[in-house]
Amino acid sequence: MSALALGYALLFYAATLVLVVGLALKIRGYLRTPAPLLIPTTPAPTKVGGVVLRMTREVVFFESLFKGSKWTWGLGWLFHASLALVLLRHLRYFQQPVWGPVVFVQFFGTYAGLTMVAGLAGLWARRLLVDRVRYISTPSDHLHLALLVAIGISGLTMRFVAHTDIVALKAFMLGLTRLSIQPLPADPLLLVHLTLVAVLMIVFPISKLLHAPGLFFSPTRYQVDNPREARHQAAWAAALDRQ
Repeated sequence: MSALALGYALLFYAATLVLVVGLALKIRGYLRTPAPLLIPTTPAPTKVGGVVLRMTREVVFFESLFKGSKWTWGLGWLFHASLALVLLRHLRYFQQPVWGPVVFVQFFGTYAGLTMVAGLAGLWARRLLVDRVRYISTPSDHLHLALLVAIGISGLTMRFVAHTDIVALKAFMLGLTRLSIQPLPADPLLLVHLTLVAVLMIVFPISKLLHAPGLFFSPTRYQVDNPREARHQAAWAAALDRQ
């Protein structure tokens, strides 16, 4: 076992621990946050089925963003859809044998890396060129975008320019899932790419990148608009009524 492989194995184990624990703590915080008022954004569904449909449109199509800014919606949807394909494509490094759907998505995932970086570049340009957006942008906003762009560009460079030993890389990744550390290729670009991914995993739970889970806990989205049919009462208020 080389020191390089051991170091990156420990890095990814630590990053995974931070990611999982951080997500769990965030979700626990969302669950504990009271929603004392019925405040769904109107027009809102009056049945649970309507809420499910609304959430589906929000998650898949970014409906509320589409209503607000078509350019931001287009770039944001392009980035997220491309990211989903890229992540699906990378599942092959953790599977043996590789699932059929993952094999099918390989071609699309390859070129989704290009559209992902294009979407990020557009979103970053928006923060730099649009006055009102530049005014409210913080250094962390630019650092997050720079991190994502660097991950995308380093990955695309390995795919189309400076190839690495993906057989050895897969053996290393599979070994991590089985607690068996395997040799890791020492290609500098690969090491940069893996380091950036680990950094992203670590900062994800403590940054504004963690907005996907929050959507499912937003009362403006998940609440049913039925104040006449049912009384909305927070758990702590119901406990007071029982005293």
